[in-house]
Amino acid sequence: MVLEIRSFILFLSLFIIPLVSAQQPLYPIPYGALPDERQCRWQEMEMYVLIHFTPTTFENKEWGYGDANPSIFNPHNFDASRIVNAVKAGGFKGVILVAKHHDGFCLWPTKTTPYNISQSPWKNGRGDMVKEFEKATRDAGLRFGIYCSPWDRNASCYGAPDYVKIYREQLRELYSRYGELFITWFDGANGGDGYYGGAKETRTIDRATYYKWDTIWQMVRQMQPSAVIFSDVGDVRWVGNEEGHVAETSWATFTPEPLDGKTITAPGEMKYWKSPEGTRNGKYWEPAECDVPLRPGWFYHPADDNKVKTASDLFDLYCKSVGRGACLDLGLSPDTMGMLHVNNISVLQAFGQLLQQTFAVDLAHKAILRASNTRANNDLFDVKNLVDEDRYSYWATDDTVTCASVELDWSQPVNFNLIRLRENIKLGQRIEKVEVDSWQDNTWIKTVETTSIGANRLIRLPEAITTTKIRIRIVKSPVCITLSDVGVFKESE
Repeated sequence: MVLEIRSFILFLSLFIIPLVSAQQPLYPIPYGALPDERQCRWQEMEMYVLIHFTPTTFENKEWGYGDANPSIFNPHNFDASRIVNAVKAGGFKGVILVAKHHDGFCLWPTKTTPYNISQSPWKNGRGDMVKEFEKATRDAGLRFGIYCSPWDRNASCYGAPDYVKIYREQLRELYSRYGELFITWFDGANGGDGYYGGAKETRTIDRATYYKWDTIWQMVRQMQPSAVIFSDVGDVRWVGNEEGHVAETSWATFTPEPLDGKTITAPGEMKYWKSPEGTRNGKYWEPAECDVPLRPGWFYHPADDNKVKTASDLFDLYCKSVGRGACLDLGLSPDTMGMLHVNNISVLQAFGQLLQQTFAVDLAHKAILRASNTRANNDLFDVKNLVDEDRYSYWATDDTVTCASVELDWSQPVNFNLIRLRENIKLGQRIEKVEVDSWQDNTWIKTVETTSIGANRLIRLPEAITTTKIRIRIVKSPVCITLSDVGVFKESE
């Protein structure tokens, strides 16, 4: 009998157990649509700004009609470095310049139209504002991007095939003269009333077919291979509002849907109201950008000098954009002197300090971490990866374990109100629901829950709590867990 038992154990060890183990690969299998390297680098930036500054500023308008005389554009005190340094102080990682807005005025000396900065008195017509912003941005260690509006309310040929050739040539100039870009920005504002070389009429185009977007996307890939394309149907999607936030549950995957009666999805031609939440198990990895101006409008207006968002407002937007897996794009607007108003600068500085102080001390680094399951009990997937500052190292569970927990244990009580979770997005967005418990009066009390994680999730507690232990429970995931980061912070006041 003993011999038979020993023989059975030997049989299990030689044949059955290796067979079971072989069914699980060493590394987790990626899930769903995945980001490319461009999208990963974009995701890591978290925040950047979008700068509007054209003759429209000098007209005190939001949208220029296309008839402003270039002679009004003369910002006497313009210094790109002062603007960019204020951006950097706010903690932002990049600058997108509106090189041409809908008014058609080009901020660089282009050969495609006389309606450009060389016809202005600024620097006696020898200036290049795109170059000055680009240089200041790179000198500050930030990344540079460009928006060139497809709509042109000045061009006499807008609406005809000739204009599309002009627009593509403008893009070629911008993509070839100003170094590596992190983003090329496109929107759906196309067609309507305008000056159009003196015609002063309304022109309508088919936004889905007029520009032949596929050709433009190819140009971006060829000339700026490191740049993500921001568009309704690009690498990065518009969030669907200009309020600076994504939905509470936000998926980085997305399946664009054309407007009713349309067959093609193109900038301005899709169901944008589905963008805030994205699409669970969507066809593409297409995370959201949350754009919002610091002031009420995108352009500078003197009447709005005291209507600037506060540092607290910006932190709230940060939590509702970056903290939900998106990126925050903040609109800035220089005044007619070419400067940011002092109120804008002070808010950016205060916001940057708030971010720095809040995330300076990660209490998770002071905790002992324990996991309910570790993939194959392999150190490659240990919980230590959750606190190593690497967004792509991760704690993983066995393939059969889709619900698991991590416990953080402190030797002394800690006080906090902010928890950060991240997944290794190179393996897809997997987790669908998380619950967090805190240790109170010698028992676990459910404190908060959240849904989608993805590249970043900030769980902001209603009020700070004091405890010696928390337990993070992943309670819903279609596949094994690949969590890359756990952070615990006290929001600065």
